Formats: sequence, C-alpha cells, structure tokens
Amino acid sequence: MDGNPQSYAIRLKSECTAYGCNTSRNRYYTPVLYHSAMRGELSDGYVIVRDQTDGNHLYGKGNYGYPRSGGGVDLDLLEATLLTELGKLEVFDRDKRLSFEDLFRISSDSVEDFDILYIVFRDIRLGRGLVVKQESGNYDLSVFGAGKRQSNSRPAYMLRAVSERSLLDVSDSLEGTKETNDRRKNLLYGVVDEEGDVTYYKLHVKDPAGKVFPTDVKGHADGVLVSDRVFIFDQPQSAFLHDYGFFGNLVNGIYQLSLVEACFLIGKGKLIVRDMEGTEMDYDDLFEYGYNEQDEFENRLKVYTDLRERGLVVKAGFKFGTHFRVYQDDPDDCHARFLVHAVPYEITKMWPDISRTVRLSGGVKKEILFAMVKGNSIQYLEFEWYKPGLIPGK
Repeated sequence: MDGNPQSYAIRLKSECTAYGCNTSRNRYYTPVLYHSAMRGELSDGYVIVRDQTDGNHLYGKGNYGYPRSGGGVDLDLLEATLLTELGKLEVFDRDKRLSFEDLFRISSDSVEDFDILYIVFRDIRLGRGLVVKQESGNYDLSVFGAGKRQSNSRPAYMLRAVSERSLLDVSDSLEGTKETNDRRKNLLYGVVDEEGDVTYYKLHVKDPAGKVFPTDVKGHADGVLVSDRVFIFDQPQSAFLHDYGFFGNLVNGIYQLSLVEACFLIGKGKLIVRDMEGTEMDYDDLFEYGYNEQDEFENRLKVYTDLRERGLVVKAGFKFGTHFRVYQDDPDDCHARFLVHAVPYEITKMWPDISRTVRLSGGVKKEILFAMVKGNSIQYLEFEWYKPGLIPGK
C-alpha cells in the first residue's frame, strides 16, 4: 500500500455501525476508546486475552479468537488490530499500552502484506457482517457464510487478498479453484485498489456445453484465401455452411470464414480452400499460414475446436474484447452465453486487465471464461464479480 501505516491508521474507512462505529460509507472517523475495553497481551505474533469472561464474550458472542486451555482466547493480529481500532481492546507489550497505530506498525512488520489483509478482513467483518478467520498456506482468509458461526459451521469461502498491482497466476487460480471446490467451498479473491476499496471475484471451473452439432450432410464448399479470411462466392455453398452448423458470416453479399473456422471445416472434410493462384491448401498448409499470420492462432484454434465439439456455436468476440462469443443454440434465436478468451496455461495477468474483462462481460450479461490451454487439454475458468454475504451458489 502507498503511504505509511500512520496515515492509513488515521484514515480508515468505516463500513458499519457495529461496536459503536457511528459512521457511514466513504466517511472517515477516529475510533473512540471505550472505558470497558478488554486487556490483551502481545506475545509471539498473537494477542492473549486471559480474562475468562472477556474470552467467553469475544469467542461466544463476537466470533473472535481461539479458546485457550483454562479460559481466555488467543487473537490473531488481524482480530486484535480491528478490536483495538474499535476501542474494544487495549493491547500491552509488557507494560506499554499500544495504540492502534503502534499495533498496526508491529503487525505490518511481522505479517507480509498486512495492510492488504487488514483492509479485506475489515471489509468482510464490518462491512459485510461475516465471520472471517486468518489462514496460512495457499489462502489468506477463511470466510463463513451469512449467519454462520465458527463454533457450529465450516467456512464457505477460501479467500486470497491481493493488491490491484499484483500479478495473477491464472494456472494457480485454476488449481486453487479445483481444490476449494473439492472441499465444497468457493475460492474468492479480494482485490484492494490504491484507495483501499475492495472488489471481490468468485472463481468457477466451468464445463460449457451446447445443442448445435454439425449435421450429417453430404457436400462441401469451395473457398478462396484472401489475406486473413476465406471467401465463399457460391451462394448455395454458403447456405450449406450455414445449415451445417452456422459457420461463417455474410458481409456485403459475400460469405466469409475466419481462418480458425476454415481450418476446422477442412478437418471435417466440408471445405476446400485455394490460394489466389488456385493452388489447393490442405489442413497443414492453412494451419501454417494462420500460425504465421495471426497471434495466438494455435491456441485459438484448439479452443475453437473444443467448443465446437461441445455443441457450441463460436463467433468472433472482438467487439467484446475477447477471442470468441459463444452461443448454446441457433445464434438467430438466442444471445451469446459466454465470452471466451484463449490463454496459455502458464499465463500471468494484471488485475486491471481481469477487472476490465469481467466488468465488460457483466455489462452485457455474459459469462467470461478463460480457456486455459495446456497441450491438447483445455480447462475453462470463470471470474465472477461477487459480493460476499450472499448464499454460496445463489
């Protein structure tokens, strides 16, 4: 985060009215220290609340901390810092009482990216009213569903808190999504922008399917390769390609195919392509031409082929900023369900790129899928803009 812990500590945004926060959204406040604040002791990365009554109150009513043998609770630094900010806890380091700023600085020194973690933790806990606990390993936080408590339920989400300026390893996100799904949970990313606002994304592994499979009809079309597309000048043959599976597009009275469509149709034996000199091009010839002429041609062709084999109708997605727009049925009778972008399995992305893509797809009411290509294997990962607090899956 830009700036220092002091400026952040002074100007934290309040999202709720809990624990005496008499504030509204987008207003700053200075926490009031309550005379009834509980006492905590800083010890080895935790804050110990030894008083049994206070411990019961924190854990039983507030869902804070981890019970200690013999009474009291251990608070992690996120919980202790929040309670100190809210004036509900006084933390001592030996005989010195720590201010909110002191504890924030100490926590920032001992926990990597504590500022980012704290912003997300605070937003979920106060702004969204959910119980959230610090995690280790592949995830930063575990988040419980609406109305759930740590004493009688399991987390609904595993969350990674990141800065908008961080790089996203898409393959790691895919594997994390599959792992959390196997545990009957959802993977969330909480992305913090430079002003401290948080945007959440829920990830899904998708298995898109459609109803349009090429009909078993005899015949083929003859096309001419011009630049980076194939033109069909015979009108009956154009109708054949449309009836065969909604291939191609009629532009200014001329039927044309993209290079990926043409390669697919040659592979199915439904298209013969000749260059401008009249020389016939087989699949390998056209593939090599497309590979040399267009960026990402091989991955786009693999994804196009996979989507077609799933019964989906695939059209150009340029107007939406993606490789493909994808229909589950006749494009004349329905809207595109998916926007699909073909990417290498090992790719990294900047979060602003993800944000733009997801926002655009949401604005046109479509699902954005990243088609991750690894050899001949393709897996589809969806990023969904999300508001935690809703029932998972709803």
